[in-house]
Amino acid sequence: MLILNNVSRTFISKGNTINALDKVNFEVKDKEFICILGPSGCGKTTLLRIIAGLDKPTAGEVMLDDIRVDKPGQDRGMVFQDYSLFPWRTVIDNIAFGLEVLGVDKKERYENAREYLKLLDLEKFENSFPYELSGGMRQRIAIVRALINNPKLLLMDEPFGALDAQTRNIMQAELLRIWEKKHKTILFVTHSVDEAVYLADRIVVMSARPGTIKEIFNIDLPHPRIRTSQEANIIRDRVLKSLGTEMEHAMK
Repeated sequence: MLILNNVSRTFISKGNTINALDKVNFEVKDKEFICILGPSGCGKTTLLRIIAGLDKPTAGEVMLDDIRVDKPGQDRGMVFQDYSLFPWRTVIDNIAFGLEVLGVDKKERYENAREYLKLLDLEKFENSFPYELSGGMRQRIAIVRALINNPKLLLMDEPFGALDAQTRNIMQAELLRIWEKKHKTILFVTHSVDEAVYLADRIVVMSARPGTIKEIFNIDLPHPRIRTSQEANIIRDRVLKSLGTEMEHAMK
């Protein structure tokens, strides 16, 4: 279980104090899919970086399975919007990179990498380079590169934000398929209410800066979800109203 207890983050910029996060509190159960929404500048990415151990809170703490998070660790994987693949490494070398850093035997790490390529139905691209792949394919490689280290928690910072609408929808379905097979806990930052309603078990709406938890929506709809169903539309409208108020505050 992931527990955030009064997490706050303050930055000093050119002599000015910026309160990015203020007493963020919530819990994430194992194997939950959580989407985080909020206006630009509310601290969504900062919160994800703190959970990843890439940044530290000014106050409060993050606990993962009763262990305090204060640095990066194998128990957390992170996926960014820009793929972050090594252009000089082939697909299979990119996927196997984390296991290589951990000192896993070459034969074992390539066997594991091929297992994930099979999961993605991308076996024939194992010797390709990132520039030879589509945006959706590169992002799938980035996701499994994070998963191959077997993290307890997968952190995703707008991973589909740069994709066109059709590819984005395909990637959402692909991510759900991987999630259902690998049973990972996922925290997914997005600006898209539609994406959050389609993916999440719960949607966390953050307030305008300083970011804190404004509202949490439970999404009790089975997968696969119909985006245009009456139930999905009702939830979407409620989330949009909650988010819209914060967008207005952020613009003042």
